[in-house]
Parts: sequence; C-alpha cells; structure tokens
Amino acid sequence: MGSMWWLILIGLGMASAGLAAFLWSLRNGQYDDLDGAAERVLLEEDPGDKGQARQER
Repeated sequence: MGSMWWLILIGLGMASAGLAAFLWSLRNGQYDDLDGAAERVLLEEDPGDKGQARQER
C-alpha cells in the first residue's frame, strides 16, 4: 500500500513535468507556423543557381 502512494506521486510529478514542458513550448512560439518552414524548403528557389541564370538571359 505504501508503494502505491510513491507510484501515484511519481506519476503526478511526471504529468506535471510534461504539462510544464508543453506550456513552455506554447509560450516560446514552437507551434506558431507549422507549415511555413516545410513549404519554404520546397517552394523557394536558390538565388545562387536558378535566379542568376534567369536574370542573365
């Protein structure tokens, strides 16, 4: 019975640590733009390669 209380306390501690980490990530803007970086990688052209070739023509 005594070990059950320790397990409950450990479980509550882990849950509060997870909640604190989630709230920290919300405050620091980790979820602001989920699609922007992925789309920029696929859609932006490299100005060193294709951009200069088009300007020279």
